[in-house]
Amino acid sequence: MGMAMKQMMKLAALGVVVALGACSKPQGAMVNDPYASGQGAYDGVGVGTLPGSAEYFRTAVGDTVNFQLDQSTLSSEARGILARQAQWMNANPNFSAVIEGHADEQGTREYNLALGARRASSVQEYLISQGVGAGRLRTVSYGKERPLAVCSTEECFTRNRRGVTVVAPGVGS
Repeated sequence: MGMAMKQMMKLAALGVVVALGACSKPQGAMVNDPYASGQGAYDGVGVGTLPGSAEYFRTAVGDTVNFQLDQSTLSSEARGILARQAQWMNANPNFSAVIEGHADEQGTREYNLALGARRASSVQEYLISQGVGAGRLRTVSYGKERPLAVCSTEECFTRNRRGVTVVAPGVGS
């Protein structure tokens, strides 16, 4: 390797070091990352989790309600969670939601798709009754296709009988 080439390699390496140094934060500097997840900030939720963020909705408000076997009726616990969801959505009108209906692994695919649709509709109807605009909500049924866990115990089946409200920025049509 010639002397000029070695000099260019050294110069390139020095440029990389300088560029990386410019990217590092000063010692003790705080960075507010709304997507960071750790302990701290708001209501014991992750550091940087802002009350108007989808992560805050998921962790602090609660995005999931559970259902009894072969049911799409909302329990009093589910209505409490959905009331908090509606309150958050009404306070954050720039978000829309997809409501997912899920079922456990028992039964046929067709039955569970229909049950998931009824569960998602129950959640949607409750949120609308609490003032959330219908145009901001849509539903989808996954039936038994997306279980939280694949299992054969009643405890596990119970976890898979759910409705999940997934919020994202942007008003629905």
